[in-house]
Amino acid sequence: MQAMFHALDSAQDSASLESIRIDTIGKKGLLTERFAKLKSLPEEEKKQIAKTLNTLRKEFEGRLAIKQQELESKELESTLSAQGIDVSLFNLRSKRSIGHPINYTKDKIIEFFTRMGYELCEGPLVEDDFHNFSALNLPEYHPARDMQDTFYFHDDKLLRTHTSPVQIRTMLAQKPPIKMICPGETFRRDYDLTHSPMFHQVEGLVVDRAGVVSFAHLKYVLESFLHYMFGDVKVRFRSSFFPFTEPSAEVDISCVFCQSDGCRVCSHTGWLEVLGCGMVDDNVFRAVGYEEVSGYAFGMGVERLCMLSLGIGDLRSFFETDLRLLEQF
Repeated sequence: MQAMFHALDSAQDSASLESIRIDTIGKKGLLTERFAKLKSLPEEEKKQIAKTLNTLRKEFEGRLAIKQQELESKELESTLSAQGIDVSLFNLRSKRSIGHPINYTKDKIIEFFTRMGYELCEGPLVEDDFHNFSALNLPEYHPARDMQDTFYFHDDKLLRTHTSPVQIRTMLAQKPPIKMICPGETFRRDYDLTHSPMFHQVEGLVVDRAGVVSFAHLKYVLESFLHYMFGDVKVRFRSSFFPFTEPSAEVDISCVFCQSDGCRVCSHTGWLEVLGCGMVDDNVFRAVGYEEVSGYAFGMGVERLCMLSLGIGDLRSFFETDLRLLEQF
């Protein structure tokens, strides 16, 4: 029996291993013949020998499986080494992709703010009226609702028109201080060169005790962010109106295409609008039960920043899987 195990351990290839298997546990194998002779033995002797044979068979089959795996691995490695890989077959023009331009831009935005200590938060795409409108100082019949072009469902649910509902959910779930951003998909009934029914936003919110957070903090953060995204550009804040912030501002950068000389992209003004911001309106804080706090919020369209930073002229190009565009990245 020891010779059986010695032959098993000495096998050099799968063919010789299969031969040993047949000689041992095949139809006419050594152990098979021993099992066949059991019927002629006395009952007590039969039980003892059968127990020994079963133990030997299990040990043999276990060692056989290990040896088989070992030889198969060696043979595969030998085959791969013999075949080799001709690296000249690969196209040397192939380059590593940055991924889809929208994801690349979104990840770049997230990287900036998370490094500044902002928490990354997410929320549902299907929202209700309270989180999407009412809590954001957009009560029923407010004229600003007309700007949203909302997709409604039959059960008073809707596809969120911005990522601001995530800010409301965050404030309802925790107490200040809050420092968060909420990236994600949003939906509006619009489709042309600069608008899409589905687009991406990143919004931010900072809330702390009254007097701790100011517009000066907001201005510093956004100027730092825009220099991170676009390099050495000029930044200006223009007074504006948003229902959920007061005071509110729209933020422009000097045109990255004409360096403020005036071109078609910037409508010959030398400036490009990139995002909106402001100090959170007190009505928003009242809607979530906050008292004696102050905070600021900002929001930006990922597609807008992507088009400006990568020089893409048509928003629809992002969703039409045109390889001539995507291969540039």
